[in-house]
Amino acid sequence: MFYEPGRTPHNLPYDPFKSCVVPRPIGWISTLSVDGVPNLAPFSQFQMLTTRPPFVMFGANQTHHPRRKDSVTNAEATGEFVCNMATYDLREAVNLSSARSEPDLDEFVASGLTKAPSQLVKPPRVAESKVHIECKYHMTIRLPGSPPSESMDVVIGQVVGVHIDDSVLTENGRLDVLKLRPLSRIGYMDYTTIESIFEMLPPGNSEEVAKRLAGSHVKTPAKAAE
Repeated sequence: MFYEPGRTPHNLPYDPFKSCVVPRPIGWISTLSVDGVPNLAPFSQFQMLTTRPPFVMFGANQTHHPRRKDSVTNAEATGEFVCNMATYDLREAVNLSSARSEPDLDEFVASGLTKAPSQLVKPPRVAESKVHIECKYHMTIRLPGSPPSESMDVVIGQVVGVHIDDSVLTENGRLDVLKLRPLSRIGYMDYTTIESIFEMLPPGNSEEVAKRLAGSHVKTPAKAAE
C-alpha cells in the first residue's frame, strides 16, 4: 500500500504512521510553573539529540485544545525541566499522569508519586524512577499543524545533571536496561518494554572507535581550582 499523509486515504481503520517509527521512548517530564506548582506528564516524542554537550528534546502536541501543554509553558517560563525515566514498574503512574488537567493540579499527588529534590534545577524528580536527567531550557521549535491550531512544540534542553540509582548499574559499570525495563510507545494504544538486548560492532572500525561509539571516550573534566 501507499498513501500521502493528509492528501490520500490509507483505507485502514487506524492511522498507521505512529507505528512506523517505533519504539519511541517515553519522556516523563517534570516542571514547575512560575507559581511553583509541580507538573508531570509523559511524552512519546522524546529523544536524545547529541552528547557533547548532551541535549534532549520532547515534542508536545496541541491537538484539539486551545492551550499549549503545561510542560512547554513551564519549561519556557522557568528555563528548566527534568526527564524522569518511565519504566514498566511505573507504567500505571505514567498513565495516570497523562490525563489532561488544569495547571493548578499537582500530577505527583494525583499519580501517587513522591517528589525528590533536584541538584541543579528547581523542578522535582520522580523519586520512584531510577534515572533522572536535569535540563536547562534551550529553545522551542514550533511546527505547523493541520489545522494550524493543532501545532507541535519541540522543546530542546541542555542536560546539566544526571541521576542514576546505583541499583541499576551492572558490575562492569553499565546501566542494566533489562532491570530498568524502560517504557516505549509503539502506536495505537500500545506500549512495549525492553526485554532483550544484543550487541553489534560497526564493520571495519577499530577497537578505539568502537569504544568511542559506546561512550567510553567521554572524559570527566577536572574541577577548576577554587
